[in-house]
Amino acid sequence: MIGGFYRGLTRLGAPGVAMLLRWRAAQGKEDGARIGERWGHASWPRPEGKLIWVHAASVGEAMSVLPLVERLVARAKVMVTTGTVTSATLMSERLPKGAFHQFAPVDVPRAVARFLDHWRPDLGVWVESELWPNLIEGAAARGVPMALVQGRMSARSLKGWQRAPGFARHLLSRFKVLLAQSEADAERFRVLGAASALRVGNLKFVAPPLPADELEIAKLGRALADRQVWCAASTHDPEERTIGRVHAALVRRFPEILTVIAPRHPNRGEDVAEALRADGLNVARRSRGEIPGAETGIYVADTLGELGLFYRLANFVFVGGSLIPHGGQNPLEPARLDRAVLHGPSMENFVDAVEALGRAGASLRVEDEAALGDAVARLFADPTEAARRGQAAGEVARAGAAALDAVEAAILPLLGGA
Repeated sequence: MIGGFYRGLTRLGAPGVAMLLRWRAAQGKEDGARIGERWGHASWPRPEGKLIWVHAASVGEAMSVLPLVERLVARAKVMVTTGTVTSATLMSERLPKGAFHQFAPVDVPRAVARFLDHWRPDLGVWVESELWPNLIEGAAARGVPMALVQGRMSARSLKGWQRAPGFARHLLSRFKVLLAQSEADAERFRVLGAASALRVGNLKFVAPPLPADELEIAKLGRALADRQVWCAASTHDPEERTIGRVHAALVRRFPEILTVIAPRHPNRGEDVAEALRADGLNVARRSRGEIPGAETGIYVADTLGELGLFYRLANFVFVGGSLIPHGGQNPLEPARLDRAVLHGPSMENFVDAVEALGRAGASLRVEDEAALGDAVARLFADPTEAARRGQAAGEVARAGAAALDAVEAAILPLLGGA
């Protein structure tokens, strides 16, 4: 009942979706040159032979599944679909030979049909929590076997799905394999009717370290040689101003401090910089090619794909999206580069990782602005503690390789004859 209602609603809503896409393209949130892909128009022919379709929402999900993609290209061609411009750019740079990127179609019946009829995937692999009903139902109707990997179901999402339990049960039944990130996620899927949901490990423990340009490391390293550097990564509004106030309080004690702020959405760089300047801070911006001088207090890292650079230059890292009720960003990315991790109380999106880092003494949880300032001061005052926590973080981040084997073993039988 609800499925038919949803299909009808999205069919009627197609003109509104078209207007939204045009607006997003004007805002730089869609790739205007590839907007046809969002309506299921392929950019090139389907490759011959078997095709595995991996669908991820955006940057974090796509990056976490790259090690799996590298395994799968040995079995078939791999198409990775995402929905954001940022993820498309990163995938074009980092997908292995034998894999390619397409934008995911909007969840409108005609776009979904056009997409599936062209690509005819032999296997669909969905990542985390990106569950679009028309796309799932369309693939199932065409006999595409599907697996959900890195499955994530927050307590809040569970409550939402429980408002339509029959619809949720039916949708989840379309996945022949359902692998959750954590046991808590697996149990929530079971509550919704996915009795076979399993927890086999988290692929985010397996991803390679974020890359960085060696020349840029050397160049910025020389400029920051006499500075104490920390990085606040993947921040959200209003966390940047909170971090700015922490910096202003700390600079009296640590006059050589440089605070790097890398907004989760780099296109916010100008707004972030202006807000910090309004608070009386001296700010430089990476996207404008500026190099921090002796007078620079805040360096806004508003470029794409350079977190690996700033993690390598920082003494330790604060993970954003955690001082606000957002659920946090990936703490394993700095951990993989042997950096101690600070985070706020909202890390629901990465429960397994946070628990593992905490048990190892690799991280510090801060409840608010004052606690963040205390933790930053503590690690600057004791570089030995920062290094010890960083080493422990690296060990945690590199300990989960068995998860990749388990995921591959679970999904490959669905490909058939591979």
